[in-house]
Amino acid sequence: MKIRRAELLVSCPRKSFFPDSDRPEVAFLGRSNVGKSSLLNALVQRKQLAHTSSTPGKTRMIHFFDVEAEVAHCTLVDLPGYGWARVSRRERDSWQSLVEGYLEERSQLCLAILLQDIRRDLSEDETLLLDWLAERKIEALVVFTKADKLKTMQRKKRVAALRAQLGDRPIAKLVTSSQKRQGLDELWRAIREKAQTWESLSAADLE
Repeated sequence: MKIRRAELLVSCPRKSFFPDSDRPEVAFLGRSNVGKSSLLNALVQRKQLAHTSSTPGKTRMIHFFDVEAEVAHCTLVDLPGYGWARVSRRERDSWQSLVEGYLEERSQLCLAILLQDIRRDLSEDETLLLDWLAERKIEALVVFTKADKLKTMQRKKRVAALRAQLGDRPIAKLVTSSQKRQGLDELWRAIREKAQTWESLSAADLE
Protein backbone atom coordinates (compact mmCIF):
# COMPACT_ATOMS: atom_id res chain seq x y z
CA MET A 1 0.00 0.00 0.00
CA LYS A 2 1.49 3.32 -1.09
CA ILE A 3 0.80 6.44 0.97
CA ARG A 4 1.46 9.51 -1.16
CA ARG A 5 0.75 12.08 1.53
CA ALA A 6 -0.34 12.19 5.16
CA GLU A 7 -0.47 15.34 7.23
CA LEU A 8 -2.31 16.92 10.14
CA LEU A 9 -5.01 19.17 8.76
CA VAL A 10 -6.29 20.71 12.02
CA SER A 11 -6.88 19.92 15.70
CA CYS A 12 -10.26 21.04 17.00
CA PRO A 13 -11.25 21.75 20.61
CA ARG A 14 -14.74 22.86 19.49
CA LYS A 15 -17.12 22.22 16.62
CA SER A 16 -16.56 25.71 15.27
CA PHE A 17 -13.01 24.64 14.39
CA PHE A 18 -14.11 21.76 12.12
CA PRO A 19 -12.64 22.26 8.63
CA ASP A 20 -14.59 22.83 5.45
CA SER A 21 -13.96 19.76 3.34
CA ASP A 22 -15.16 17.90 0.27
CA ARG A 23 -13.39 14.68 1.24
CA PRO A 24 -15.00 11.62 2.85
CA GLU A 25 -14.08 11.24 6.51
CA VAL A 26 -13.38 8.10 8.53
CA ALA A 27 -13.57 8.47 12.32
CA PHE A 28 -11.63 6.32 14.79
CA LEU A 29 -13.09 5.70 18.25
CA GLY A 30 -12.07 3.57 21.19
CA ARG A 31 -10.82 3.41 24.74
CA SER A 32 -7.87 5.59 25.65
CA ASN A 33 -5.50 2.59 25.79
CA VAL A 34 -6.77 0.69 22.75
CA GLY A 35 -3.84 1.59 20.47
CA LYS A 36 -5.67 4.13 18.31
CA SER A 37 -2.68 6.38 17.59
CA SER A 38 -0.46 3.38 16.83
CA LEU A 39 -2.99 2.01 14.35
CA LEU A 40 -3.40 5.38 12.64
CA ASN A 41 0.37 5.72 12.29
CA ALA A 42 0.64 2.19 10.91
CA LEU A 43 -2.14 2.86 8.39
CA VAL A 44 -0.43 5.96 7.00
CA GLN A 45 3.11 4.57 7.38
CA ARG A 46 4.27 7.41 9.61
CA LYS A 47 5.87 7.04 13.03
CA GLN A 48 4.45 10.11 14.76
CA LEU A 49 1.64 11.57 12.69
CA ALA A 50 -0.76 10.71 15.49
CA HIS A 51 1.02 11.14 18.81
CA THR A 52 1.24 8.07 21.02
CA SER A 53 1.59 8.28 24.78
CA SER A 54 1.95 5.96 27.76
CA THR A 55 -0.61 8.15 29.54
CA PRO A 56 -4.18 7.23 28.50
CA GLY A 57 -6.44 10.09 27.45
CA LYS A 58 -3.86 12.36 25.84
CA THR A 59 -6.06 12.98 22.80
CA ARG A 60 -8.31 15.78 24.06
CA MET A 61 -9.26 17.32 20.73
CA ILE A 62 -10.53 15.98 17.43
CA HIS A 63 -7.60 15.64 15.03
CA PHE A 64 -8.18 15.67 11.26
CA PHE A 65 -5.52 14.03 9.05
CA ASP A 66 -5.53 14.54 5.30
CA VAL A 67 -4.37 11.26 3.74
CA GLU A 68 -3.80 10.51 0.08
CA ALA A 69 -3.30 6.77 -0.29
CA GLU A 70 -3.05 4.53 -3.32
CA VAL A 71 -6.63 3.39 -2.84
CA ALA A 72 -8.33 6.51 -1.46
CA HIS A 73 -7.98 10.22 -0.74
CA CYS A 74 -9.81 10.87 2.49
CA THR A 75 -9.62 12.42 5.95
CA LEU A 76 -8.89 10.19 8.93
CA VAL A 77 -10.36 11.63 12.12
CA ASP A 78 -8.93 10.80 15.56
CA LEU A 79 -11.61 11.20 18.23
CA PRO A 80 -10.82 11.51 21.98
CA GLY A 81 -10.53 8.17 23.77
CA TYR A 82 -12.79 7.20 26.64
CA GLY A 83 -12.83 4.93 29.66
CA TRP A 84 -9.39 5.20 31.24
CA ALA A 85 -8.61 8.91 30.93
CA ARG A 86 -7.80 10.50 34.31
CA VAL A 87 -9.70 13.73 33.80
CA SER A 88 -12.47 15.58 35.55
CA ARG A 89 -16.10 14.69 34.97
CA ARG A 90 -16.64 18.16 33.50
CA GLU A 91 -13.88 17.66 30.94
CA ARG A 92 -15.13 14.18 30.05
CA ASP A 93 -18.64 15.58 29.49
CA SER A 94 -17.11 18.22 27.23
CA TRP A 95 -15.40 15.50 25.18
CA GLN A 96 -18.66 13.60 24.87
CA SER A 97 -20.47 16.66 23.59
CA LEU A 98 -17.70 17.33 21.07
CA VAL A 99 -17.59 13.73 19.83
CA GLU A 100 -21.37 13.31 19.60
CA GLY A 101 -21.63 16.65 17.81
CA TYR A 102 -19.11 15.46 15.25
CA LEU A 103 -20.71 12.06 14.72
CA GLU A 104 -24.28 13.36 14.46
CA GLU A 105 -23.71 16.48 12.39
CA ARG A 106 -20.72 15.83 10.12
CA SER A 107 -22.06 15.19 6.62
CA GLN A 108 -18.61 14.13 5.37
CA LEU A 109 -18.52 11.16 7.76
CA CYS A 110 -18.71 7.90 5.79
CA LEU A 111 -17.50 5.39 8.38
CA ALA A 112 -16.99 5.16 12.15
CA ILE A 113 -14.35 2.61 13.18
CA LEU A 114 -14.60 1.32 16.74
CA LEU A 115 -11.34 -0.16 18.02
CA GLN A 116 -11.42 -3.00 20.54
CA ASP A 117 -8.39 -4.49 22.30
CA ILE A 118 -8.51 -8.16 21.36
CA ARG A 119 -7.55 -9.15 24.93
CA ARG A 120 -10.51 -7.38 26.55
CA ASP A 121 -14.22 -8.17 26.58
CA LEU A 122 -16.66 -5.66 25.19
CA SER A 123 -17.97 -3.35 27.88
CA GLU A 124 -21.27 -1.52 28.09
CA ASP A 125 -19.46 1.52 26.63
CA GLU A 126 -18.79 -0.30 23.36
CA THR A 127 -22.21 -1.93 23.02
CA LEU A 128 -24.06 1.31 23.80
CA LEU A 129 -21.87 3.19 21.33
CA LEU A 130 -22.55 0.68 18.55
CA ASP A 131 -26.30 0.86 19.23
CA TRP A 132 -26.10 4.68 19.31
CA LEU A 133 -24.39 4.67 15.89
CA ALA A 134 -26.93 2.21 14.48
CA GLU A 135 -29.87 4.32 15.67
CA ARG A 136 -28.43 7.26 13.74
CA LYS A 137 -27.68 5.12 10.67
CA ILE A 138 -23.96 5.82 10.92
CA GLU A 139 -21.90 3.13 9.17
CA ALA A 140 -19.72 1.32 11.71
CA LEU A 141 -16.85 -1.16 11.61
CA VAL A 142 -15.34 -2.98 14.59
CA VAL A 143 -11.57 -3.52 14.47
CA PHE A 144 -9.76 -5.71 16.97
CA THR A 145 -6.33 -4.31 17.87
CA LYS A 146 -3.10 -5.68 19.39
CA ALA A 147 -3.41 -9.13 17.84
CA ASP A 148 0.37 -9.58 18.19
CA LYS A 149 -0.01 -9.66 21.98
CA LEU A 150 -1.51 -13.17 21.81
CA LYS A 151 -0.35 -16.50 20.47
CA THR A 152 -2.23 -18.00 17.54
CA MET A 153 -4.64 -20.22 19.48
CA GLN A 154 -5.31 -17.54 22.10
CA ARG A 155 -6.00 -15.05 19.33
CA LYS A 156 -8.50 -17.37 17.63
CA LYS A 157 -10.34 -17.92 20.91
CA ARG A 158 -10.53 -14.20 21.65
CA VAL A 159 -11.76 -13.37 18.15
CA ALA A 160 -14.50 -16.00 18.48
CA ALA A 161 -15.47 -14.68 21.92
CA LEU A 162 -15.65 -11.07 20.77
CA ARG A 163 -17.65 -11.92 17.67
CA ALA A 164 -20.08 -13.80 19.89
CA GLN A 165 -20.37 -10.76 22.17
CA LEU A 166 -21.15 -8.57 19.15
CA GLY A 167 -23.99 -10.91 18.32
CA ASP A 168 -26.01 -10.40 15.18
CA ARG A 169 -25.00 -6.80 14.62
CA PRO A 170 -24.31 -6.44 10.86
CA ILE A 171 -20.76 -5.18 11.42
CA ALA A 172 -17.54 -6.42 9.85
CA LYS A 173 -14.94 -7.43 12.42
CA LEU A 174 -11.30 -7.09 11.34
CA VAL A 175 -8.23 -8.30 13.25
CA THR A 176 -5.19 -6.00 13.24
CA SER A 177 -1.73 -5.51 14.67
CA SER A 178 0.08 -2.21 14.30
CA GLN A 179 3.39 -3.85 15.17
CA LYS A 180 3.06 -6.69 12.64
CA ARG A 181 1.04 -4.64 10.12
CA GLN A 182 -1.61 -7.35 10.20
CA GLY A 183 -5.01 -6.55 8.71
CA LEU A 184 -4.06 -3.08 7.44
CA ASP A 185 -4.70 -3.84 3.76
CA GLU A 186 -8.14 -5.23 4.66
CA LEU A 187 -8.86 -2.10 6.68
CA TRP A 188 -7.82 0.13 3.79
CA ARG A 189 -10.14 -1.81 1.48
CA ALA A 190 -13.04 -1.21 3.86
CA ILE A 191 -12.17 2.50 3.99
CA ARG A 192 -11.95 2.68 0.20
CA GLU A 193 -15.36 1.06 -0.23
CA LYS A 194 -17.11 3.51 2.11
CA ALA A 195 -15.22 6.51 0.73
CA GLN A 196 -16.19 5.62 -2.84
CA THR A 197 -19.82 5.16 -1.84
CA TRP A 198 -19.83 8.57 -0.13
CA GLU A 199 -18.26 10.22 -3.19
CA SER A 200 -20.81 8.61 -5.51
CA LEU A 201 -23.72 9.78 -3.37
CA SER A 202 -22.24 13.29 -3.11
CA ALA A 203 -21.81 13.48 -6.88
CA ALA A 204 -25.42 12.34 -7.39
CA ASP A 205 -26.67 15.05 -5.02
CA LEU A 206 -24.90 17.70 -7.12
CA GLU A 207 -26.57 16.59 -10.36
